[in-house]
Parts: sequence; structure tokens; C-alpha cells
Amino acid sequence: MKKVILLVLVSLLCSSLTTAATPVEETYGYGYKKQYNEQPPDLGFYAPLIEKYNGIYMGDPNQKKVYLTFDNGYEEGYTSTVLDILKEKKVPATFFLTGHYVDDEQNLVKRMVKEGHIIGNHSNKHLDYTKASEAQMKKDLKDLDDKIKKYTGQDTVQFFRPAEGKFNEKSLAVTDELGYVNVFWTVAFVDWYSDRKNGWKHAFNEVMEQVHPGAIILLHTVSQDNADALSHLIDELRKRGYEFGSLEDLLWERHVPIY
Repeated sequence: MKKVILLVLVSLLCSSLTTAATPVEETYGYGYKKQYNEQPPDLGFYAPLIEKYNGIYMGDPNQKKVYLTFDNGYEEGYTSTVLDILKEKKVPATFFLTGHYVDDEQNLVKRMVKEGHIIGNHSNKHLDYTKASEAQMKKDLKDLDDKIKKYTGQDTVQFFRPAEGKFNEKSLAVTDELGYVNVFWTVAFVDWYSDRKNGWKHAFNEVMEQVHPGAIILLHTVSQDNADALSHLIDELRKRGYEFGSLEDLLWERHVPIY
């Protein structure tokens, strides 16, 4: 009897040690502590974690260059205006698209690439990768890449932005291993509610208060405020000595291969 009890205790102890040794994939919702006066935000431990898997969140903080990125999950009629302004001002941008957007807005997607912009993967189904298996992630990424290549002729899709900014170490590792560059940001605000209209000056002030050298700026095209503010933002940033770069410029500066 004592032998049986001892064996049970040893079994439970081994089980406990095995469980403790198994890493827990904690889910992170990307964020940072805002700074002002043209200072980059404080990302805390997110910065080294993202860098560990070759992700990017800003460019050179000593160079007055910024990078415009837009997330497109669905269309509210403002993307054409955004593209018109970018074309007029000769400013490059990266558009992170979902599968739903590519399926429904093929003409706009084709126009983005035709006018020199980059298409990034924002998850085919806007999937939370922290809750997905590696196989699910790979399928979701490939399904959207195939659509983008089919409709635009863009040879590769190198940039990825996680849906809702949710990630963990596993999702970073899997996407990095597949050759994607995870792209986060250092300037953003709540602008994804299409029914909230605060006027273009609100969007303008939000960006200008946070902007800094090397900023990756995240905007959503469902916002009329953003569309109305974009021309003013570009003019004011240039007036302050900023240039506009593409994410490919940023990789080139870091000597990262561009596929």
C-alpha cells in the first residue's frame, strides 16, 4: 500500500513539474505610453520582444522621416479620397488588408498597387492569432496572400499586421519564420468607428501631438476625419521638415532583404 501511495505521489510531482516547465503563451494587446514634443513612445518590454522576431514599430528616431500605414477591414467610401491625396502629394503608403476587403474592393486594391503603394497582410479572416494553431495561421496567411497576388500582380506579401494588435511570442515566431515582417506603430488613436465624426482637426491634432522622427503612423480609412485631415497632415509634416518613406525604405535602411 505504501508503495502504491509513493508511486502516486511521484507521478503527481512529475506531472506538476512538467506543467510548470511548459511555457504559457500570454496574449498581448499592443500598446505604449505616449510621449509628446516629438519624442517616441515608451513601448516597455514590447520593443525587445518585437525586435527578437525581426518586427518593426518605428524607423530611425534621429531621422525626420515618417511612414504612413492604413488598416482596411471594410470600405466606407473614403479610400478613393485617401488615394487621390497620396497621388497628388506623391506620398507612399502601406495598406494592410483583410480577405473581406480584397474580395469586395478589387478595383481599389488594384489601384493601390498600380499607384505604387504596398499591400500588407492583415489576416484573411481578421483572425486572432493568439488563439490559432500554427496550421490555422499558415492557412489564413496563404489564403490572403493568394488573393492579393491574384488581383494585383504583387509578387510577394512581406508585411504583416496582427488583427486588433493582438500577438504573443508564438504568433511572432511563426510569422517571422514564414518570412513576414510584423509591423506595429508609434502613432495611433481611436479612429476605427465610422459613425464617430469629430471633424478633421481632431484627427490632425491627434497625429501632430504624437508624431516624432521615425514614426510609423496607423490610420483607418473608414474615418471621414482621417480622409479630410490627410492633406493637412502631409503639408504640415513637410513644413516641419519631415519626409515620407515606405516600409521598404525602412527595411533597406536596416539592411533587411526585400523580397
